[in-house]
Amino acid sequence: MLEDKKTKVKITFLVILVGISSMLAAVVTDHWAVLSPRVEKLNTTCEAAHFGLWRLCKKSIFIVEEDPQGKSCGPISLPGVKNCSYFKHFTSGEEAEVFEVKTQKEYNISAAAIAIFSLAFMTLGSLCLLGAFGKGRDYLLRPAGMFFAFAGLCIVISVEVMRQSVKRMIDSDETIWIEYYYSWSFACACAAFILLFLSGISLLIISMPHMPRNPWETCMDAEPEPMD
Repeated sequence: MLEDKKTKVKITFLVILVGISSMLAAVVTDHWAVLSPRVEKLNTTCEAAHFGLWRLCKKSIFIVEEDPQGKSCGPISLPGVKNCSYFKHFTSGEEAEVFEVKTQKEYNISAAAIAIFSLAFMTLGSLCLLGAFGKGRDYLLRPAGMFFAFAGLCIVISVEVMRQSVKRMIDSDETIWIEYYYSWSFACACAAFILLFLSGISLLIISMPHMPRNPWETCMDAEPEPMD
């Protein structure tokens, strides 16, 4: 690999590491969205919630001051009793049956599955990229770029599925939550999409063969014809 190309690949690899870290943070945490019921009066207890790909956490908060931004329960950082439950595909029994009504499980199962595909693509891309640093293995840059681009696309699909899940939960008559906002785990997923997808495209561009600057470069690089 040429020194100039190797420098570009190293810079891209650093960006990819940031994107992978952001994606891992999004997958393992449960602050994709914060849900809140409407609070009509002070000195009362309300139940806010936040959730991610794997579980939903409900928090009972005692409201003593009016929220200047509205009448929602929170902020979620206030002290309160917290209770977390995993989605139905990780639980069983009566609790799971109640939980199925309140969480639109099919959306979260789809989002989690797509996120796992993204992790698989990131792993394959990392292996190809590390192998590309070996002598004479520039050809591995192209599959690495494709894998990282696919990982980014999977992430943005997972993000959109989660958005639809939040919308269904807010619109459902079976839930108490009527207000919501997306939190830092959601932001990590969006950042991972941008970093990994653009890095994948960059690797594909870097892996393209060198284009001659002048028309005669191709002629000069050609092998001389044998003399009779």
